[in-house]
Amino acid sequence: MKLQALACGVLAAALLGVGVAAQNVTLPELAPVTPLPQPAAPPLLPLVPASPATSAAPQTVIPTDPLFARQWNLNAVRLPQAWARLGPTHGAPVTVAVLDTGYVPSTELGARAVNGYDFVSSAARAGDGNGRDPDARAAGSYAYHGEVIGNLIGAAHDGRGMAGINPQARVVQVRVAAVDGTIEVPDLVDGLKWAAGLPVPGVPPNPNPARILNLSLYADFIPLTGCDPRVQAAVDAVTTKGALVIAGAANDGQDAAGYSPAGCRNVLTVTSVTEAGTRPGYANWGRAVSLAAPGGDTGRGIPALSATGPGGERSPNGTSFAAPHAAGLASLLLGVRPNLSPALLRSYLTRSAAPFPGGRCDPLPEHSCGAGILNAEAALTLALASSLGK
Repeated sequence: MKLQALACGVLAAALLGVGVAAQNVTLPELAPVTPLPQPAAPPLLPLVPASPATSAAPQTVIPTDPLFARQWNLNAVRLPQAWARLGPTHGAPVTVAVLDTGYVPSTELGARAVNGYDFVSSAARAGDGNGRDPDARAAGSYAYHGEVIGNLIGAAHDGRGMAGINPQARVVQVRVAAVDGTIEVPDLVDGLKWAAGLPVPGVPPNPNPARILNLSLYADFIPLTGCDPRVQAAVDAVTTKGALVIAGAANDGQDAAGYSPAGCRNVLTVTSVTEAGTRPGYANWGRAVSLAAPGGDTGRGIPALSATGPGGERSPNGTSFAAPHAAGLASLLLGVRPNLSPALLRSYLTRSAAPFPGGRCDPLPEHSCGAGILNAEAALTLALASSLGK
């Protein structure tokens, strides 16, 4: 099938960040990422209480990382309140796989960022001189995409840089996107299976199988008319294995049901809301969407560190950056309830969602955004109150 065009000239159609159909924003080209030595894992420092707990208001904890003051997205989903309930350990470490553009060394993640596997089968499209191989390092202009998602999920609370949702998380970067950002179905299918610890012919076993799989993308070269059967089979297999698939809804302002994996069964599909809690025009919608999380909009994106960004920072917007909010929170729930099934995780995240301002995310009822806005404190409260998953 003919290669899909780049989404509004900003990001390849398969990746779900930055582009907004009505805005024609242009992202400057970046040089390919130069591999850096993997930094040591930064220490975790204690969180600082914002104020003493009182009977009138829940206790919150504020990371001392300088960027946190501008990370409006974390306050929007009540993470400071959730962190207070967890205490400084944040529960047991949990592995999250990011199926995306690949591995970029991160000072925020240190040794918790794992160089997984490169599943891009076409040497011509890989941009690294070969096809599939054990080196998942990212290449090209879109290398930052998976890097930012990994940092959103797991950046350390160490008094420098940014604060991640789960500073204990191990993030396995699985490369499925070509240098132009597009994704072929067989590469996505094998990446899904491998990330969850299922066997893939000709590929060594994954030594770090993940319980949470973040897919801020959709498969290219197929009609956008529903979940591709091959992707559905892979999603079903990893769900049976015990891994939860979390996907961005996509950025075309369309019904998410036509996309793979957003329109597949057993997927927690996440769309974007702005700081005001409303659906930005780019964000896909519909019955396939489970809930919403901060994805930002032009001029008010999601602040994050990036080795390739101007001044070492980026502020992108898109459903790409909404999905990892749910992935990071799901990993926090598993840290305290390690035996939760994918179905229970989906249930806790959706049942605890906060109502949209005014009762809906969009004036048009059909442009629905799921159960509500991700609420970390309420989801954690549900998990801790239950004996299930202990």
